[in-house]
Amino acid sequence: MNTLRLFRSFPLLVRLLLVNQLAGNTGFYMLMPFLAGYLLTDVRLSAAVVGVVLGVRNLSQQGLFLVGGAISDRLGARGVIIVGAAIRAVGFALFAAGGSLAVVLAASVLTGFAGALFNPAVRAYIARDGADRAATAFALFNVFGNVGSAVGPLAGTVLVAMGFRLTAAVAAGIFVLLTIAQLVFLPARPVPPADHGVLHDLRNLVSHRAFWAFAAASAGMFALQSQSYFILTLQARRVAGPHATGAVAALFLVDTAVILLLQVRITQRFARGERGPAMAAGMAVMGLAFVIPPLAAPLIDGGGGGVVATSLRMVPILAAVVVLTVGAMIVQPFVNELVAAFGGARLTGTYFGAFYLVSGVCTVCLTALVGAAVDRGGGPLAWWPAGLCAGTGLLAAVAVSALHHGRLLPVADIEKPSETAVSVATAATAPDTESRDPR
Repeated sequence: MNTLRLFRSFPLLVRLLLVNQLAGNTGFYMLMPFLAGYLLTDVRLSAAVVGVVLGVRNLSQQGLFLVGGAISDRLGARGVIIVGAAIRAVGFALFAAGGSLAVVLAASVLTGFAGALFNPAVRAYIARDGADRAATAFALFNVFGNVGSAVGPLAGTVLVAMGFRLTAAVAAGIFVLLTIAQLVFLPARPVPPADHGVLHDLRNLVSHRAFWAFAAASAGMFALQSQSYFILTLQARRVAGPHATGAVAALFLVDTAVILLLQVRITQRFARGERGPAMAAGMAVMGLAFVIPPLAAPLIDGGGGGVVATSLRMVPILAAVVVLTVGAMIVQPFVNELVAAFGGARLTGTYFGAFYLVSGVCTVCLTALVGAAVDRGGGPLAWWPAGLCAGTGLLAAVAVSALHHGRLLPVADIEKPSETAVSVATAATAPDTESRDPR
């Protein structure tokens, strides 16, 4: 009920984008959790190559976020969101069309590029219309997105039994409908006037050292989240054996249940304090989540048995999902809030794009390394993949803490009209003000 009251308290545009996030994630997670298994079993790729394919999707999305964000800032977010949804429909249709590595890579690139178009625009909308409640708005954004990420795998579990390509076709259809719906219902909003050219804005962005340090420190969050449909999915398949499809869906059901129960409460609790320590704690929690399955590996490794036995063996992996989700719930709203604060009202999309560029590079590197560790280090339940993920989380926690103590985190108020990239860069090195709670 608290979540529903908060939803109603936001402007209509924010509520519409929250519903769009739910629908978009339903289509996305109908397909993506089953992609690794399809590539391993049907296309017969190695785990390392599968890791590269998944990483390419992340890199093509997050690596091109800067382009999508800049376009959104200059031309307006509405058209960018609509075009992005249409391109994602095409990408998913390619997954349905063929099973060769070349087709899969093309589909991955298109799917990622689509996200690079509409994701910065959506976040810029929410950051601006959420105003001084941006962190809470992003918490709700996470809730709605994860409802979709639970409904999607449930539908995918049914559809994938009839064929992965059918699942991809249905997911493509959802994005076709979403494209049409946004054409009809998504209102345009005024584009802030550009005081300078694109090159001037990009020069300021490139020279904004405090922002790049923050982006590098926070990139581990998305790299670790991406492992929910790679290493954790592979672990679930290994443990569940013939019940693998249901086990994969269970990962996302548990993830969503935890978010529905705790996201708003966690955000409201940590919003009372300083952002830096909260984000550092969340990063550390995310990393430590990956230690749980290998600790229990001697008891759970191997498939076979009935549903009850499989469910018991899945407990450590589901526990890892819970811990990973709790850590992400602590970190994600504040990361989004601070990226918007770095960018200011006029360059919000551009700064989100730059942030996800760094995150994409980190994600593709970690996913490829984890895949190689699975191939050469004893399988998905071995310590090498877990150590890579845990080390990423702990390193990110240390880096965020260093930024906090160095007073390099901005005050999260994107509504100040003068807060451009230059003014935020200047403020990030000023004494006193940057050590306060950026509420």
